[in-house]
Order: sequence, then C-alpha cells, then structure tokens
Amino acid sequence: MKNIYVGNLSYQASEDDIRDAFSQFGEVSRVSVIMDRETGRSRGFAFVEMPNDDEATQAIDGVNDMEIAGRAVRVNEAKPQERRPAGGPRRY
Repeated sequence: MKNIYVGNLSYQASEDDIRDAFSQFGEVSRVSVIMDRETGRSRGFAFVEMPNDDEATQAIDGVNDMEIAGRAVRVNEAKPQERRPAGGPRRY
C-alpha cells in the first residue's frame, strides 16, 4: 500500500476528480481531501492510497503537474507524519 501526497490542489477539486486522475494508472483504495476544521473548506491538499506499488509509482509520475479542477497539482510519495508534542497550555 503506497500513500501519495497531492498538493497545490484547487479548493474546488472533489474526491471524485482526484480518483479519476489516479484511476488511469491503477486501483485507488482511498482518497482523502484534507478539510479545514473551522471553515469546512479544502486546505488545498489530499492523500491517495493505492495498493499496488508499481501502479502508484506510475501514478506519481503521471499525475504530477497534471491539471485537476483547473490547477496543476504536485504529487509525490507521502512521508510518515512526524510526532508532535501535545499542544495547549501546560496544566500543573
């Protein structure tokens, strides 16, 4: 399973728009457009999961700089999320 980062995404791009672009290269397991909690609007990036590594690699090369919903996207393999310390004020 390969996790793919899609950046520079149009705020109007839907999960279906992204799935259509990546499906040209193979099976897509999941598409997650990241939404802003406060506004409910897209944050301009998404993640795509593809079960076949070879298809995912072809998709990264093929979709990078492709126009989705009117904007050229940047695509690369997602990096694991770094652990961040819990936020907020310290309580004693």
